[in-house]
Amino acid sequence: MSYSLLHVIHLLAAIFFIGTLFVEVMLLGQVRQQLGTQVMQPVDKAIGARSRVVLHWVVLFVYGAGIGLAWYHRQALANPFASSFATLLSLKILLALGVFITFGLVAMLLRSGRMTPARYRRIHWAIFVQMIGIVLLAKGMFYVHW
Repeated sequence: MSYSLLHVIHLLAAIFFIGTLFVEVMLLGQVRQQLGTQVMQPVDKAIGARSRVVLHWVVLFVYGAGIGLAWYHRQALANPFASSFATLLSLKILLALGVFITFGLVAMLLRSGRMTPARYRRIHWAIFVQMIGIVLLAKGMFYVHW
C-alpha cells in the first residue's frame, strides 16, 4: 500500500476518533449536567453501544495505518534522538500506545462492572488530552527542526 494512501487513512481515522472524543467530552458532558441522569442514561447507553462498534473499526484503521506508516519510517525510529522528526514520531507512538492501553483499561472496567460515571469522564478526558498531544506532535514532526 502506498505511503500516501496509508497517510490519508490514518488521518481520516484520527479525525473520526478525535471527533468522537470531542463530542463525548466537550458536548455531551455539559448536556448530561443540564438534562440529568434519568434522561441521559438511555442516551448514554445507546451512544456507548454505537460508539463501541464504530470505534473498533476506527481504531483498527488508525492503528493499522499507523503501523504501516511507522514501517516507512523505520530508519528514523531506529535512532529516535537523531532528529526532531524521529524524536517527535517516537513520542507520538508512545502516546498512541498509552491511548491503546487506556482503552484496554476501559474494556476491563466495563466488563468487571467497576466503571463509574466519574471514572468514565476522567478516562475520556485522559484519552482526549493524549489525542491532542498526538495531533500536536504529528504537526510538529514536519515543521520543528532542532
